Amino acid sequence: MKDFLEFLVTGIVKNADQVYVTEEQQPDNFINLKLSVSKEDMGLVIGKEGRTIKSLRNLLKAKAIKENIRVNLELSEEN
Repeated sequence: MKDFLEFLVTGIVKNADQVYVTEEQQPDNFINLKLSVSKEDMGLVIGKEGRTIKSLRNLLKAKAIKENIRVNLELSEEN
């Protein structure tokens, strides 16, 4: 999941070298992903009215359903 998210996000941001994804395995087949991008790219990742981040979550959810797991994506502002 982590590699898939990195692939998607590096394609839409300007500073691809500042994309960081951390993955936490939880019990019951649950994965918590934390995405961190540069402040300049935060608007690109969120998108107009949150459409881009919502689309990223939908793509992750579709992949998770195929792999029989649950996934959560959180965008952090630590970068």
